Amino acid sequence: MTNGTQSPIDPGSVATAVADGVATITFHHPKGNSLPGALLSQLAAAVTAAGANPDARVIVLRSAGSGPFCAGASFDELVAIDTPQRGAEFFSGFARVILAMLRAPKFVVTRVHGKAAGGAVGLIAASDYAIAASGAQAKLSELAVGIGPFVVGPVIEKKIGLAPFQAMAVDADWRDAAWCERHGLYAEVVADTAALDAHVAAMAAKLAASNPDAMRRMKEVFWAGTEQWETLLADRARMSGTLVLGDFTRAALAKFKNG
Repeated sequence: MTNGTQSPIDPGSVATAVADGVATITFHHPKGNSLPGALLSQLAAAVTAAGANPDARVIVLRSAGSGPFCAGASFDELVAIDTPQRGAEFFSGFARVILAMLRAPKFVVTRVHGKAAGGAVGLIAASDYAIAASGAQAKLSELAVGIGPFVVGPVIEKKIGLAPFQAMAVDADWRDAAWCERHGLYAEVVADTAALDAHVAAMAAKLAASNPDAMRRMKEVFWAGTEQWETLLADRARMSGTLVLGDFTRAALAKFKNG
């Protein structure tokens, strides 16, 4: 804060590179690859564009650096929410990325090199195939700050089932990569980032050489039942946008920020 004016929130960055039939989308934010609204908008647009690009037959989603894969929702932006409308718009950013991933007519392979928290788990669940390093723990951290995984919940539940989703949502603590693989959040877990890069590259190359029409139809089968999710996730975003303004949540966020 300077002279009573809030410092602008770093929007982060998203970059796309297309080579040999693979569109690699890399997102970055200096605060643990967290996700402010501007980065979510960029990410949804990048996935949609890659889905429409005839030179790309498969999409690889990854984040930059060697720290966390993604720390989830931008804490700075959560604290800055001051109306239900702004809250709903922020949480709708996660909905737009998830829907872009589901609706892209190409497989999305996600490279998870490090820890994934909150909304990041939703992005992984919206992947068609996720490959993780052995240290890539995951958690749904929302309850710890007074909210819940409402927007990302449907896609996580669809991917791993109700009981594991409930376990993650109720006990907002870290689950190791083996737990995530056992319950289907990760399709594969490999030893380290070197092995991760090799496995992701091999899978992307194999899919880039596969029948694009078959993959498109497989995605339709995988994500059958999500046709009304535009409405569902919009409702969930409004729920989160209201809840984040409650006294309990504001106190939890302040305690988290100061502690």
